Amino acid sequence: MEAPVRTPETAERVKQVRERFRQAAEDAAKAKGCATQDDGSAVWRQPIESREITPDRPLRVVVAGGGVAGLVAAAAAHSKGMEVTIFEQASQYAPYGGPIQIQSNALRALERINPTVYQEILKAGTVTADRVSGLKIGYKKGVFLGLGQQYEKGDWLVRFDTLQPALQAGLPATVVVDRPVIQQILLNHGIPEGTVRIKSRIATYEELGPGEGLKITLEDGTVAYADVLVGADGIWSSVRRIMHGLDQGADGFAASGAAGGALNEAEARRMAKDSVLMAENANRRYSGFTCYAALAKHKASNIEEVSYQILLGKDKYFVSTDGGGERQQWFALIREDAGGVDPEPSEENPNPKLARLLNEFNNEEPGDKNGDVWDGFAHELLKASPEEDIKRRDLYDGAPLLSKGWTRGQVAICGDAAHPMMPNLGQGGCQATEDGYRLIEELSTVTHTRDIEGALKSYYGKRIPRTTIIQILAQLGSDLLVDFDKMMTIPLVGPFFLFMTQVSMPFILRFLYTPEF
Repeated sequence: MEAPVRTPETAERVKQVRERFRQAAEDAAKAKGCATQDDGSAVWRQPIESREITPDRPLRVVVAGGGVAGLVAAAAAHSKGMEVTIFEQASQYAPYGGPIQIQSNALRALERINPTVYQEILKAGTVTADRVSGLKIGYKKGVFLGLGQQYEKGDWLVRFDTLQPALQAGLPATVVVDRPVIQQILLNHGIPEGTVRIKSRIATYEELGPGEGLKITLEDGTVAYADVLVGADGIWSSVRRIMHGLDQGADGFAASGAAGGALNEAEARRMAKDSVLMAENANRRYSGFTCYAALAKHKASNIEEVSYQILLGKDKYFVSTDGGGERQQWFALIREDAGGVDPEPSEENPNPKLARLLNEFNNEEPGDKNGDVWDGFAHELLKASPEEDIKRRDLYDGAPLLSKGWTRGQVAICGDAAHPMMPNLGQGGCQATEDGYRLIEELSTVTHTRDIEGALKSYYGKRIPRTTIIQILAQLGSDLLVDFDKMMTIPLVGPFFLFMTQVSMPFILRFLYTPEF
């Protein structure tokens, strides 16, 4: 693989990236490529039986959830000649959704699944591995009794290179692509038109016997039949709830990968409260962080040198990454209790989210509530973000499902349904992509429907060690970041911790960027 050479974005490229996002968002809102009518003749309506798998009688796969995880799994199934249907609970694909990183390992999985999808994503993507990434201190920071280095706001603490580990593994460089664009690429090039059936939420399913398939009932009473059911329906997965026998309150409409980012303000407020109860019923963990996010149409002042950076503070940190098209995707993570909501806009405070964030990351005296005056980069992006573009959600993850597993009979889960993780490594969607590839690779070995259960167990056995490590690394990274400034104040310990973080990053990246999964 050749190293990419950084060239500043031209006005033409900026226009192209932004227009492609606009068009993809418009297509998503119109549910382009999705089934809009059902005449009763769909293949999934026909009962099935135990049988030999042949080209004329292929495996029939139903995927719950039409987000990235579900679309990738469906594209992989289609590439192997399987009959696949996606049931998506949303009435349309979400026009909202900021850019996400398709890291080197996920690009390799997509290349193996569908070379056209891979090439289209590379064409649409903006390379981020051609510049520095790392951690900075967000504010002026001393150390205990002055015994050590005085850090100025914006000083680099740790820098890491995401390019060399990828090149050493023979993988392409990480790119960032708008979520609606990824969805439309997969819809247009990965699966046949009409594969996605919208307004279709799975209420329950029944296994008809080993190799005999499943009877799936939707909330509107519609009945579907499949050889395999794949739950790619997010952290509050309905399929996982049924599989693991969880309480009825363990799932909700936030499960949808397609609709997840499109909640309006009223729905987002309700979900903040509902998620607290869902997490308890679903055995999910509140991370301790609420997250504000937006995509700012702004050419960052450091765009030619930095692609990704984290500004660290007390009980909070500010993350930004190049979104392509002279845009910056940013996240502000603040430690607080779950279920919190912002005040309603009022005449006195028309921009409550923005007002809070400008105070939390204040770059002028007297600083934030801790008295810390922040590096101005956070304010630069915040001021370029309209209030209506700022979304807020509490972050949840979960422990690896080592005892309960990801499969049962002819049913499997993948993506956030199987291994929700903190966003610090940018691997959530990437691991879902690896899941889709590996799941269908195992199912492609099935020659008789009675072999399905064994193939699904093989999928779980091959994926659980890797995803468990990555879940732990993501959770550990998040928990350490918010206490980073405390550790830095300790003589000897602080410098040693920074040194070990710097030394360990290449090894972590080499583990992430593997061509085999």
